[in-house]
Amino acid sequence: VRQVMLPVWSSYYFFTLYANAAGYDARMLRADEVVKLPEMDRYLLARLRRLVEQTQHSLDNFYISDACDAVSDFIDVLTNWYIRNTRERFGAGDENAFNTLYTVLETFMRVLAPLAPMEAEAVWRGLTGGESVHLADWPFLKDKLTGETTELGAVLQDDAALVAAMEKVREVVSGTLSMRKAKQIRVRQPLAKLTVVVEDPQAVAAYADILKSELNVKDVEFCTLEDAGSQGLKIVNELRVNARVAGKRLRKDVQFAIKASKSGAWHVNADGAPVCETPNGEIALEEGEYELINRVEEENAHEAANSVSAALPTGGFVILDTELNDDLLAEGYARDVIRAVQEARKAAGLEISDRITLKVTVPADDVAKVERFKDLVAHDTSSDSVSVEAGAELGVEVAKA
Repeated sequence: VRQVMLPVWSSYYFFTLYANAAGYDARMLRADEVVKLPEMDRYLLARLRRLVEQTQHSLDNFYISDACDAVSDFIDVLTNWYIRNTRERFGAGDENAFNTLYTVLETFMRVLAPLAPMEAEAVWRGLTGGESVHLADWPFLKDKLTGETTELGAVLQDDAALVAAMEKVREVVSGTLSMRKAKQIRVRQPLAKLTVVVEDPQAVAAYADILKSELNVKDVEFCTLEDAGSQGLKIVNELRVNARVAGKRLRKDVQFAIKASKSGAWHVNADGAPVCETPNGEIALEEGEYELINRVEEENAHEAANSVSAALPTGGFVILDTELNDDLLAEGYARDVIRAVQEARKAAGLEISDRITLKVTVPADDVAKVERFKDLVAHDTSSDSVSVEAGAELGVEVAKA
């Protein structure tokens, strides 16, 4: 329910909410329109093509679990990536966004129909007004008889470079959010800088605005591993020996291996395995007996103390500057106010298109923080006017303008 049913329904609800608010009757995309779409749209279409291919292969061979895994992965792309990053376009009535999401949801429901028949039926009928998704054709990308590309196949165009770059960006976002969580820094609290160290910085740099938005950072810097040193960064390689596992094979020598790992008396052989230098000679560790941890740090001691880093699963590192100044703290508080206002709008039953007048009450020490970012509060809450008063605690009053 939590991982499949609710996210799918939420995606459909999001689409209908904004389409109805805009009064737009969305339709399937045409093949000739795809090349002009924004990269985020083309990425989603390419991922949908891969989903259709993977699921069709899995179901043809009765690999039901593999089909379910592919669907779950696509749901994450759809809800936690595409919709999160295109919400403003829907609010602005972007026809490309509406048509892209309609095309994706209609096709996705036909893929989902064998696996979640009831929900796919409800969403598909709501989208199309058709009789039943189970009477519709499977979304074939090629004609079964002629082998020619279908109209849908021409719409769902693959783009290996775009997908690879966007997947790397998602990896950066995931790794950075994990660091925020580990350091207990909420996402609404803005931070000064993120440094991305990857093999191909240019491919990721094209999506700097997405990274800033998703991670709430003011600046993003990019560099390669080779250039890390010139950027004031150092690569740190750490070896941790699993004494319980390695001890079964090495017995007493495991203590020498542990000492070597801590003193740096080790290297990696041609097979990629760590070799410890001990009084009894070199000892090569085997899989499961160790953990290799690679991280990158700031050379400057102060910056190193106020940053945290993590390795990316497919190579590279991210470094997050965690130092907070007065401006960042003030904006973080203002974003907490925005969250409270959004909750108040929802409780008042207001539509997303409704403009409001807003009255905010905050502790006296926090009045200046909200005043400094009053324009941000007004913009993000669709407020025509914002008044800020001192009070005992945070409180908001909203009224339809």
